[in-house]
Amino acid sequence: MRLAAWVSERMRTRRVALLALSICLGAASCAAKTPEPPAPAVAERAATALAPFKADLMQALQAGLAESPLAAVRVCRIDAPTIAARAGSGDLRVGRSSHRLRNPDNAPDPWMQSVIDAYRANREDRQPRTVSLGGDRYGYAEPIVMQPMCTTCHGKVLAPDLQAAIAALYPADQATGFAVGDLRGIFWVTLDGTPATAGGSR
Repeated sequence: MRLAAWVSERMRTRRVALLALSICLGAASCAAKTPEPPAPAVAERAATALAPFKADLMQALQAGLAESPLAAVRVCRIDAPTIAARAGSGDLRVGRSSHRLRNPDNAPDPWMQSVIDAYRANREDRQPRTVSLGGDRYGYAEPIVMQPMCTTCHGKVLAPDLQAAIAALYPADQATGFAVGDLRGIFWVTLDGTPATAGGSR
């Protein structure tokens, strides 16, 4: 009887130990799958890359509007992609997107759409956002808010010749009817969390 009791107790102790071990391993597995929050350096690097793109695009648009609204449309159509390409380098890409597109080439990726939806859901939220895209890849976004100059091409009433030109260039245009202060879309950046060094290693 003593032997049977001893064996039973040893088996019970082993089962408890195995259960505890499985719980620990499961917790470690779950912890390993939880993505690390983006480091502040990711947002800082993205914002630094985005700043000249925004400044150069604004300067080009102002120059275009000074010439004519049609020239400003040309800036968005031809010059903006070139300015964006110049702002990106290596692992870093820069661009614009919106929930109401003019140029279909600017259609949002899923993560961009989620950020746009969040901005639209809370008009008071205009803070930059950093999103993990999996692995060591991140997305960064800043809102584009309508300014008075933007209403020339994106407002509720457009000049007839401008409206005709936009319709000819963008038959599926959705980017009118905005008012000052509305969310027009986002500036976005995609980048690696650990940028490559000049030699190509990390």
